[in-house]
Amino acid sequence: MTGKRATRSSDMKKLLVVLVAFGCVVSAPVMAQAPGQGPAPVRMEFDAVIKQAIDRNPTIARAATNIRRAETLLQQARAFTLPTLSTSITNATLDSARSFGSGTIQPRNQTVIGASAAVPVLAASRWAELQQARDQIVVAEASTAEVRQQIVVAAAQAYLAVTAAHRQVDVSTRSLESARTHLDYAQKRFEGGAGSRLNQLRAAQVVSTEETRLEAIQFALRTAQEALGVLIAADGPIDSGAEPVFDQTGAMDEDAWRKARPDLITQAAVQRSAERVFKDSWKDLVPDVTASFDPTFLTPAGLFQPSRTWRFTISTNYYLFEGGLRKVVEKQRGITLEQAKLTLTELEIQARSEVRLAQEAVLSRSRALASARRSAEQAAEVVTITTSAFEVGATTNIEVIDAQREQRDADTAVAIAENALQRARLELLVAIGRFK
Repeated sequence: MTGKRATRSSDMKKLLVVLVAFGCVVSAPVMAQAPGQGPAPVRMEFDAVIKQAIDRNPTIARAATNIRRAETLLQQARAFTLPTLSTSITNATLDSARSFGSGTIQPRNQTVIGASAAVPVLAASRWAELQQARDQIVVAEASTAEVRQQIVVAAAQAYLAVTAAHRQVDVSTRSLESARTHLDYAQKRFEGGAGSRLNQLRAAQVVSTEETRLEAIQFALRTAQEALGVLIAADGPIDSGAEPVFDQTGAMDEDAWRKARPDLITQAAVQRSAERVFKDSWKDLVPDVTASFDPTFLTPAGLFQPSRTWRFTISTNYYLFEGGLRKVVEKQRGITLEQAKLTLTELEIQARSEVRLAQEAVLSRSRALASARRSAEQAAEVVTITTSAFEVGATTNIEVIDAQREQRDADTAVAIAENALQRARLELLVAIGRFK
């Protein structure tokens, strides 16, 4: 039985060799996606993608928790500046009552009910911490806005990656259709005796190459769709809709975009917070003054212990020597402020460079796209002329194949240039703080 299967397999191989030799085997068309290979991409428009990225991306939600944390720290700092009220109940039982003469000094069982109300009269350092905590809320809000912009930009770039992959798929599909048309023509000429086997094989090879290229590009498209789905927290791949239009109109003066960029806003808030902390260092030298009122109720009363008493106290606390800790803390605050200023200066320099480069990129990409489109038009005309010449026998199919390849490369260059221009426009809006 095994010998028969081996013989049958050998016969099939020989048959395929014969069919190929006579030009009866051509490349099969690209198969459609088999069922069960994953969910079909959901088509979404650009604005919907951006909105869903803001609403559902976990990174933005995680950044928003920093605002709530800063708010709780503010509440904690405020608690130290508010009055406090406490109460206590104490019951004591002695082995026997204490007497003096005929009077009882201290009963055997006695209950003391006390209360205490304390108010900070002077707490400069704690009051300073209250405003510093408010600054941290501003910093957290600015940081969240910066993270939000980063996610929005990432989603926009992923959307553009999907549209760019679609352009490449379209180019490769047109190239494959052109190659198949040429193969069909070469096949008919070969079967009619007017063409050669060599021309037919060359055309078939081009079809196989284009099918391989299309398969790779389709997988790249699926990868981009999956990446977009992850960014907007979707349970599956997301396909792009219409191409977005990035409005480049409006003033782009430095004062305007400096106030609009989230990274500069965040760092400016960090610097203001550090400045306040450094300026408040002197408040650590101010003593803390607290006033307290403590009423007490005692039952049963003793001979020398009245049943109702109260006490009002004003206490002052000041560290005469703390081992140089205050100077060290002040130096650390000064270093933190200096670092914040240097970071802001560095970001401003980088931002100005990004704006200049983004403006130049838009102009350069526009010129490159215009040149690429002219090249594609010229390549298409070359294909038309070469194909017509081949059909009348003036050229060989090598010239046709080369012309088709050059047209594919020119169309690919157009697709790349279009995507580069879209990205340059997006980067310009990001650089001037108008895309967030």
